[in-house]
Amino acid sequence: MSNRLAKLHSQLAAKGLDAIIISQDENRRYLSGFTGSAGFLLISPQRAILATDFRYVEQAQAQAPDFEVVKIQGEMPKWFPRLASELDAQKLGFEGKDISFSTYKELTDALSSAKKGISLVPTDGLVESLRAVKDKEELKLIEKAAALADAALDEILPQVRPGISEKELAWEIESFMRRNSSEPVPFELIVASGPNSALPHARPTDKIIHNGEPVVIDIGAKVGGYTSDITRTICLGNSDNVFNRIYDIVLGAQLTALATLQTGMTGEQVDRLARTVIEQAGYKDNFGHGLGHGVGLATHEEPRLGTGSADILAEGMAFTIEPGIYISGWGGVRIEDMAVLEEGKVRLLTKSRKMWRP
Repeated sequence: MSNRLAKLHSQLAAKGLDAIIISQDENRRYLSGFTGSAGFLLISPQRAILATDFRYVEQAQAQAPDFEVVKIQGEMPKWFPRLASELDAQKLGFEGKDISFSTYKELTDALSSAKKGISLVPTDGLVESLRAVKDKEELKLIEKAAALADAALDEILPQVRPGISEKELAWEIESFMRRNSSEPVPFELIVASGPNSALPHARPTDKIIHNGEPVVIDIGAKVGGYTSDITRTICLGNSDNVFNRIYDIVLGAQLTALATLQTGMTGEQVDRLARTVIEQAGYKDNFGHGLGHGVGLATHEEPRLGTGSADILAEGMAFTIEPGIYISGWGGVRIEDMAVLEEGKVRLLTKSRKMWRP
């Protein structure tokens, strides 16, 4: 944690900030190790404070030894000015995307009333940019989460037969992961069959899965707070020419991106590698989402791989590559794997086989 704090101090200096208050959950955990659901970090080059209520004081002291734990009570305007003044900061950053405008106004009014001479400065992505590059311990946890999702697919998918519902299959997969030490799954698992699979973020329904239709299965496990994300598309029984053609295009797009992306590319450039394959096959309008996203303490974090993304891929970044084609009334195909950039190239973290024919 001390190394992470040192990097944050450098970020603050570069932005001309004297200190920062961290309110976003994953950022709070990343910098302190504290896993409680309520609390704030106040960080300057001289001090590191973790402010939380009576429910979490003992937990915070155990999990965040690098921080001074302070018990707080009531709404932020009641305790924030005092702690902010103790940081001896004139320019205090806050996470602009996490603190609401109404809370911001309350804080500025409280600071003004207390005559503290502190100005609040919105920031965007200071900690998120640090989280984008994983250290060895983070990668170990991500690899465990990826292996657990792989194991769930390897165990459950060979047993799938026509007649099971989307909800039942989703539960079979989730219960396997929970029985094998996953924390609560990081997102609602997706099992979408037939026309439902044309919805990229479909939720499992009572629909029965039949032979000959695409079934998109998007799952993730969580280990030590770190998540995985993998998608496979299967077809029970004999697949038709439409499924085979769409599947081969999507697989070709994914393999092209995995084989050619390199350190230093932007998220848009990597997205273009796969998108070109799909467009040249005539399905430009059927791939509507980005190619991928970073994965870590959150399922979706930096970097973003998609149209317009200027995020630069760097060593140690873990992210998904997940092209898809979705055809209304028929269904969809998505293939998603997690990878990490090492020595300029990708190393796959998810390894479950792609060509499933239960």
